[in-house]
Amino acid sequence: MTINKLYLEKELSWLSFNERVLQEAANKSVPLLERIRFLGIYANNIDEFYKVRVAKVKRQLLHHRNQDNQPQQLLDQIQQRSLQTQHTFDIIYNALLIEMAQCGICLIDEHQLQPQQQQWLTLYFRQQLLPHITSIRLTNSLNLLPCLHDDCSYLAVMIERNHNVEYALIEIPTNKLPRLVQLPANNGTHTHHLIFIENIIRNSISDILDNISAANKLSVYAIKITRDADYQLDQTNKAGFLAQLAQGLNQRLTAMPIQFVYQQTMPQPMIDFLSNQLKLSAYDTVMAGGRYLHFNDFIDFPILGNKYLNHAPLPTINSYPFSHTKTVFDAIKAQDILLYYPYHSFDHVIDFVRQAALDPMVSQIRINLYRVAKQSIIIDSLITAANNGKQVTAVVELQARFDEQANIRWARQLIAAGITVLFGVVGVKIHSKLCLISRQEQHQLVHYAHIGTGNFNEQTATTYTDFSLFTAHPHITDEVQQLFDYIANPTRNVHFNYLIVSPIDARARLYALIEHEIYHAQQHHPAAITLKLNNLIDKGLIDQLYKASQHGVKIQLIVRGMCSLIAGLKGISDNITVISIVDRFLEHARVYIFTNNNNPKVFISSADWMYRNIERRIEVGCPILSPVLKQRIIDITNLQLADNVKARLLDQSMSNRYVSRGKQPKIRAQTAIYHYLQRSEDHLQRLANKEQKYHAKP
Repeated sequence: MTINKLYLEKELSWLSFNERVLQEAANKSVPLLERIRFLGIYANNIDEFYKVRVAKVKRQLLHHRNQDNQPQQLLDQIQQRSLQTQHTFDIIYNALLIEMAQCGICLIDEHQLQPQQQQWLTLYFRQQLLPHITSIRLTNSLNLLPCLHDDCSYLAVMIERNHNVEYALIEIPTNKLPRLVQLPANNGTHTHHLIFIENIIRNSISDILDNISAANKLSVYAIKITRDADYQLDQTNKAGFLAQLAQGLNQRLTAMPIQFVYQQTMPQPMIDFLSNQLKLSAYDTVMAGGRYLHFNDFIDFPILGNKYLNHAPLPTINSYPFSHTKTVFDAIKAQDILLYYPYHSFDHVIDFVRQAALDPMVSQIRINLYRVAKQSIIIDSLITAANNGKQVTAVVELQARFDEQANIRWARQLIAAGITVLFGVVGVKIHSKLCLISRQEQHQLVHYAHIGTGNFNEQTATTYTDFSLFTAHPHITDEVQQLFDYIANPTRNVHFNYLIVSPIDARARLYALIEHEIYHAQQHHPAAITLKLNNLIDKGLIDQLYKASQHGVKIQLIVRGMCSLIAGLKGISDNITVISIVDRFLEHARVYIFTNNNNPKVFISSADWMYRNIERRIEVGCPILSPVLKQRIIDITNLQLADNVKARLLDQSMSNRYVSRGKQPKIRAQTAIYHYLQRSEDHLQRLANKEQKYHAKP
């Protein structure tokens, strides 16, 4: 499964990760409708995989044609594994349809409509759907690619008139209307009937195409087209960068397809015609699928039926220091505060920015914006701050993949509000999660910093696990200020003693930390490394971990996604174990723990261990200085390492075997962490109550 004996190919490792997502869809211990949503997550992931990673392999193949067989070998492996997994997906989907029907939730097609449903649906089609329908008649002279919209779904129609055959495409307006439509309930039943929007179109196909009455036969087939998501920009030209990026994104609209999936009942002449129209090459993936090919919308499958079909709501935990202090600044000044989402409430972050916007003592706010919510309270607060006369600087990463259009819109809105908007440093993306607030207190300027592993995004904070550190530590905040100054003026010389900053010093600092553990191992002192990452594919860092393993350093890795490191290789990685946790929440936090002769060094970071994160992005790792918070991260990480319910072993075979539980009690890390944090906050409350009673004594 691997081309190089020391490293797994990252693309194959990624496919293995998505198979772990599919395992959750098949896992009967997961609530039924959550399993349906995992199908949506899987489908959305595979689309992005083809748009980005398969497209890159194809470009490498075309560039090195007849020179290097490795890209072709890799592409063949990708296509083989994709086909196998798609077969598994279809089996799981059909099984889930049966389970849902048994629970009173039925996905029906146009042939299963009752008379009253048919009547209601005809009216829905004419009033709601028809105004948004567009169709394209296909001819040999038509250049089809510019006519297709990016990320849109289509139905292919074959029109037979006497001995002539014509083809047309109908765009499914999923960006205007919900993909699934719930039909009115029949009297006296509790069954929920849902229908795909494309089946509504199939049901009323004769109302869409002109002169359809002259046709002898109409046949409708699902198709799916995935394009290369890459685009090229002149990054040295910062003048008019917003307009340049907007224009660059148009390249996606005419980009070449890299995958074409068609309904398996489609006749071969139609497949050949569409393949020719789409200019598909021998390097593109062409594969048969089912009647439904666009499962991404299952991510938002409606909450229906009995409550046990969905995850029970998990009340967020309020941070005691924030909740029992007059202002966020009083709380942070008293101690460093660590939050862990989605267990803790993201409202504390919103309050941090909102209070700064309203506080007359605050003079300046600086923030990194990579991905934000569609309705962003953070953005609203920044605009409020500007309206209140504060100096606000927002560093907006315009090239956050698939969020570019949204970030262009936000940037323009912020500029219109008088906010200074920076677009970063030439050649690198800004992926750090920083906010720095400057406040005038007793004739001196005091800085308060937020350093996190996740975005300032109210939506993803409910489903992604991420850490936020709030600190007024002068050395940390000074270095955060230094980094913001560097972003504004990249010619400035900067030096960091506390923060680990990509691309300035991250590689050297991480190598040194690993070497330090090797030194301790050589001195027979306690030496170990524990890392929690989304991806581990940087070969330089992997080699350092292999070296540490060979010197006896115990290394425990928790890697959600891609992992090119191979654990358990004799004489190379005997001391390394790797697990991956896929559960209700998406594991997104990055944590580095170095045992350091039982004086642990603990960092949270925005950076995965990928070449791009180390060399081509501005990323920030921050040391945890508070002994209490340091221990909290170690405890949380230990719970994840002990998971024997949702943890899988990552090995050379990429089989995704669950960690063996044996006779041990069940430990599901995400549930255990929630209760651990509850107890931690309750403990703080009890300590505060004791303190109040002590001071209340006469």
